[in-house]
Amino acid sequence: MEKFTKKQPIKDLKEGDVVLDIFVVKIKKPITAYKNGFFFTLVLSDSSGGSIDYKYWGDSNEDKIKQIYDSIKSDDVVHVYGRVSSYNNKLDIGGSVEHPPKVLSQEEYEADFVPGARKDIEQMYSKFESKINSITDEQLRFFVKSVFDEPSIKEKFKVHPGAIQVHHGWRGGLLQHTLEMMEYCETALKINPSLNGNLLIASTALHDIGKLEELEVTSRIKASRQGQLVGHLTMGMIFLGQKLKESGLDSLLQDKILHLVVSHHGTGEFGSPKEPMFPEAVALHYADMLSCRITEMIDFVNDNKEATEDDFMFNYKDKKNILLR
Repeated sequence: MEKFTKKQPIKDLKEGDVVLDIFVVKIKKPITAYKNGFFFTLVLSDSSGGSIDYKYWGDSNEDKIKQIYDSIKSDDVVHVYGRVSSYNNKLDIGGSVEHPPKVLSQEEYEADFVPGARKDIEQMYSKFESKINSITDEQLRFFVKSVFDEPSIKEKFKVHPGAIQVHHGWRGGLLQHTLEMMEYCETALKINPSLNGNLLIASTALHDIGKLEELEVTSRIKASRQGQLVGHLTMGMIFLGQKLKESGLDSLLQDKILHLVVSHHGTGEFGSPKEPMFPEAVALHYADMLSCRITEMIDFVNDNKEATEDDFMFNYKDKKNILLR
């Protein structure tokens, strides 16, 4: 049986393109009446990291439209036919009544909709283990190693994404992000030798442990239900709080580790329940920001510099122009 394959990434679609391709369903929007009948919208995604609305313009047979609509679920892979148009400066794909979207089984397509790792995962993990082994406090090193020696955590951590889309949203992204932070923290330690390097390396390794349960990888990267309701800061605190109780570590050191994890977003504006209250927490927070923000901007430039001859493009997330040259 010939399988459907991915032809053109969302980020490369242009107004007027005819689309005959496969995508992952990210969101379903309700059926709505229009002058010729009923339509519904699917928000589609692929491994390019973008998303696009697909509008299926049906006829007046509401039951038939509902039957098609009900056959589609979030995370389904669908084959769609339509044409790209622009409305309010936003591209979408318009589908006609003659060509409804078709849900594909796993046997009917050959494509990976989750972006692949940008660096060699085994090499990154070997480097990660070396940094953990550099912790000179034997008890603290044993504690961190015990967390990542659990097979379910180790294998997941190696390949897990760092986010859905904003930064490090690809296989191995969480590991890459963690390594980048370790290196930023090591630079801070060279400039300020009074910082506790053991605590910095340990807390960096553990700071996003809650993301292993906050994010799910199915046919796409998405937030789990608990991830949506609780979030990775709190989930990490719950997990580490229990582990630390069993660790035998000094109570002050336990509290410092928990504070480093809970404060690493910096301020309440970014979801942090506590702001950094000692130097290592400040270093961890800014290492996190550097890894995230530099990666975001590099990706924005790379994704957009060929799309325009202008020197600048407006970034709606940051609400400012970004230099592309």
